[in-house]
Parts: sequence; structure tokens; C-alpha cells
Amino acid sequence: MKILTKEEAKGYSPTALAFYGDCAWESLVRRALLEKGNAPSKKLHFQSVEMVRASFQSKAAGLIENMFSQDEADIFRRGRNATGISVPKSSNPKDYHCATGLEALFGYLFLIGEYERANELFEVIWNEKQRNE
Repeated sequence: MKILTKEEAKGYSPTALAFYGDCAWESLVRRALLEKGNAPSKKLHFQSVEMVRASFQSKAAGLIENMFSQDEADIFRRGRNATGISVPKSSNPKDYHCATGLEALFGYLFLIGEYERANELFEVIWNEKQRNE
């Protein structure tokens, strides 16, 4: 897969970045759950669903927002403020928009090949989740 330049990735719409970021986020979640230990797939599924909810992602964004570079903050803001998003009835609109920002950021980081940075941000969230369990 081709690694994009920052400028190429910034050319994508925030919803396109979030589309890819949704997959990137879920991949990080699933990997972290498997690294935690072997478990039945049903249990892993329920644990992963908790972390891909808009409410969780919104809180997660709050944990790492102060760590964003200027470029990352801009991508997050573009995702959060994206228009044309249908908020599910089960979600709080503020949480859903914030979650879209987080997904846009992770999509951007994966597109430009900044996997270490994505892992660094994710680890902060994961470690906080583990402390609260």
C-alpha cells in the first residue's frame, strides 16, 4: 500500500479520513485485546464494541487532545466539524462528532505511515482504560 504525503492525505475529506480511521481504530483495539490474552471471540467482540462506541471515542479524544501536533489538531478539528454526518439516534451528537474527529486523525496517521504515532496515542487511551477496570 502506498504511503501518502501529509499534503496528499490532507486533501481527503474529513469523512473519508474517518472512514479509513474507523478501520484503523478497530484494528488497534482488536490487537490490544488479543495482546491482553486469549479469550473466546464472543467476549473479545463485546470488549471491542465498548471501545468503538462514540461515547468511548469522545472520552478517548479528550485524553490525548493535549498531545496533538498542530497538523493533528487541524485534522481532528476538521473531522469533528465535518458536515453531512448522520448521527445515530443512540448517540449523543457531541460525542459522535468528537468520535469522527478521532477516527479522522487515526485515518490520517495510518495514510501517512505514522503507525508509531498512532500507537503512541492509542497506548495512552488503552493504559487509562486498563487503570479504570
